[in-house]
Amino acid sequence: MTHYATYDSPLGELLLVGEVSATAVGGTALTALSLPGQKGGAIVQDGWIHDPSAFTEVTCQLRAYFDGELTDFTLEIATPGTEFRQRVWKALEAIPYGTTTSYGKLTAEIGAAPGAVRALGTAIGANPVLIVRPCHRVIGADGSLSGYAAGPERKERLLRLENALPRTA
Repeated sequence: MTHYATYDSPLGELLLVGEVSATAVGGTALTALSLPGQKGGAIVQDGWIHDPSAFTEVTCQLRAYFDGELTDFTLEIATPGTEFRQRVWKALEAIPYGTTTSYGKLTAEIGAAPGAVRALGTAIGANPVLIVRPCHRVIGADGSLSGYAAGPERKERLLRLENALPRTA
């Protein structure tokens, strides 16, 4: 059963979507976290249950993150994807708070061919849990803030929050 809630963040109203999970802290595994106007973002569907209490732990961690008190999310994420996407998403989760990496470096890190940068970008763009799975930490080799489904201005705000904005941006 799919549950959802919203959370007012400094970036706008986040849509939180999850499934009941016996192993998740707070009882809900996060399946989507999206922003208004986000390319490919989740949209509330018929049959979903509005249940803010299912996201108490998620909102607690988001609040701490936006307050600069949390640098590592410890939420259960349940997002289906191809084996390649799962590899890319796992690599995203390993990028430390306050740092950035380039698309090319991430491609090499996951062991993909240099020509797979476009496929990597597509996998990153399909990340259904923004912020928690920090795709905003991947930037162009030249320091450009390209390729963020919620827009470059939100990517910049997240990197500023983490004190990770490249000098060229």
